[in-house]
Amino acid sequence: MLTQHTINTPYIVGPVHCYTLERDGELLLFDTGPYTMDAMGFMRNNIDLSRLRHIFITHCHIDHYGLAHWLEKETDATIYLPYRDALKMEHHHDRMELMYDLLVSLGFGESYLRELRRIFESGVLFPPFPKEYQISEDFIPEELGIEVINCPGHSQSDVVYVVDDYVVTGDTLLRGIFQSPLLDIDLNTGKRFKNYDAYCKSIVKLAALNDYTVLPGHRESVSSIEDILLFYIDKLLIRVEQMVPFRDQDNVSWIIEKFFNKSMTDVFHIYLKASEIRFMQDLLAEPEQLKRSLETIGLFDKVADKYARVALK
Repeated sequence: MLTQHTINTPYIVGPVHCYTLERDGELLLFDTGPYTMDAMGFMRNNIDLSRLRHIFITHCHIDHYGLAHWLEKETDATIYLPYRDALKMEHHHDRMELMYDLLVSLGFGESYLRELRRIFESGVLFPPFPKEYQISEDFIPEELGIEVINCPGHSQSDVVYVVDDYVVTGDTLLRGIFQSPLLDIDLNTGKRFKNYDAYCKSIVKLAALNDYTVLPGHRESVSSIEDILLFYIDKLLIRVEQMVPFRDQDNVSWIIEKFFNKSMTDVFHIYLKASEIRFMQDLLAEPEQLKRSLETIGLFDKVADKYARVALK
């Protein structure tokens, strides 16, 4: 059995779940919680850090990997990071400069970029990375019996960990949450990461895990992977229909102003909305890709009407 630990966060998403597992006398931890004093206290009071030997990160967003470096100093545990997170960490400066260039190409001006840069460079979103780590996809001791599956979409680095009858899914399967597919740079190409292409492949992998007990990163337990996928795709297609008139508009900053009449002023929320818009524009450019994936997993008929309103316009 994996044990769920729920840690409060100061973020809009609310509390985050971490999981521990006893394996041959060793303690394993999946995700760490945020980089806060409260989370450190929770770890000390609820988890036997002296026995912690392995830490597995689903993706390096602050609420999931925030304490990785702190735990590196506090324990003898080996830390496992997704490959693309390690790549982003290794080339952080280059990635951020390419990200700012990308936002310029989407119509964002210097004043917006200056404020976003201030947030990114403050350390609020990027707590210290561990200095020593293994790549999850490359090396996990065979005796631990853990399978790693890449399921990018929300981020380019999302992985899920399959262990026994469970799957630890991070932010890939969340009940009642439409998580933004985050705008990012693919450091393997130097260009924008195509979240939409990745998501169409990931939902096929996620649907194949239907017989496992899902351990999500937030909120309630997941009783049906099919229901979670349908919730997300249903919401997505409703929002995409609103985007049809703007399918070929490259100035994403202008689209946001048009939709929200300049009422959206939070810099980071604007970034999240820009991420979502580019994802939806990619879908409008190639809707058949989503259709093929949904047909593969037997869900297309359940969203066919909404799909038609998007794809046939």
